[in-house]
Amino acid sequence: MAARIKKGDKVVVIAGASKGTRGEVLRVIPDENRAVVAGVAVAKHHTKATRMGDAGGIISREAAVDLSNLALIDPSTDKATKVAFRVLEDGRKVRVARKSGTAIDG
Repeated sequence: MAARIKKGDKVVVIAGASKGTRGEVLRVIPDENRAVVAGVAVAKHHTKATRMGDAGGIISREAAVDLSNLALIDPSTDKATKVAFRVLEDGRKVRVARKSGTAIDG
């Protein structure tokens, strides 16, 4: 299956506790159908100090969000959109925003 959301995309959360929050995709986990988005679903993690010199304490880290709760932001309208795929004349397959019809990949 083709990836509708990729690393580096700007997305908005459309459901859940972080609804309405925008951020950039830091990592996609296709096996689990989840993605890690900057500033979304921030959780506190208690870490233990290590011998290497890392101090212990409570750190904030983004948790993974289900891909069904994310929508890609259309670069031309700056609003959430669904993603379609189109094959160009030169044979390349690109992602296209359904609302405006503009190519996302270039």
